[in-house]
Amino acid sequence: MSRDRDPRTLRRPARSALIATSATALSLTASGCVVVHGEREILPSTTRTEAAQALQEFTTAYNEADKAYDGTLDAGHTTGALADIDSARLKAGKANNPDGNPRHTPLKLTDAKFTIPKKAGWPRWFVADAAGNKGGTARWLLVFTRSSLDDPFQVAYLTLVAPDKVPQFKTDADGWAEPVPVNSTDLATDPGDLSRTYTTFLKNGGETFTDGPHTSQWRAARQKNSKKPGMVTQYIDEPLTNGDYAPLALRTADGGALVFFTTRHFEKQTAYAGTSVPTPNKDVLALTKGEIKQSFTMEFVSNEVALDPKGQGKVTILGRIQGLTSAEGS
Repeated sequence: MSRDRDPRTLRRPARSALIATSATALSLTASGCVVVHGEREILPSTTRTEAAQALQEFTTAYNEADKAYDGTLDAGHTTGALADIDSARLKAGKANNPDGNPRHTPLKLTDAKFTIPKKAGWPRWFVADAAGNKGGTARWLLVFTRSSLDDPFQVAYLTLVAPDKVPQFKTDADGWAEPVPVNSTDLATDPGDLSRTYTTFLKNGGETFTDGPHTSQWRAARQKNSKKPGMVTQYIDEPLTNGDYAPLALRTADGGALVFFTTRHFEKQTAYAGTSVPTPNKDVLALTKGEIKQSFTMEFVSNEVALDPKGQGKVTILGRIQGLTSAEGS
């Protein structure tokens, strides 16, 4: 083993870095709902008209940024996990294509449905569920949030989910949804604990989550890749739960919850003496500090969406988008 830094010591500014999967971003730059004493009164987070406008502004900002590979064009429209992922993707793209994205295809989001919770206090937020011209038949789930009436809506979470996996939400007579407190104890796992529970599962396994590509299959793939001829790969997973990374949950019609949450992941490759780590692709190199010799550590941010059942049962991860945000060689 070389004298490399432990991967847990890698950090970067909260709004650094990339998208490995196609993501997007936006914000509602204007008014917002009319709120009187919004800290105390239970009111819809926004109007349906404003939510639709927010989605349109999101699409416009994302397309401009993606076409130019210019993170300044949508930086005001993203926050949290999506900001980390998207800004890094654009940074890498710009480094390798200074004149813009030669493969740009405008994103189109149609058949939009809006689930708007009625709540007191901040943040105010809502979920947009739309069909996209990217990602096959998957539905695009975007969570818009803002922390005060003076702030624009920004997208904190973006995940892709199969159409038949998007749940029905509990709504009142006027169609407003019900938010679930992060410390709710009537679910299989408290929404506020999901990030920590998920990272613990990735390390140790367990019975909390149903089998699938983001749980048992991902663990199996890691175990297979941990030792290859001439190289060892280590994985470290960390929960992200504060500020713009805070989990958000909506009550489903069956009494459970749809929960959006964030995690951070490190992957450290260490070559045996006399060998070297394989050179990564140019997009990864654009986000890499240091010279890659015997070790290489990558940092990823991931945002997940999960079905958390009422009472007992297992949590199901419905979708996950993960992006490289930084890397370091030594």
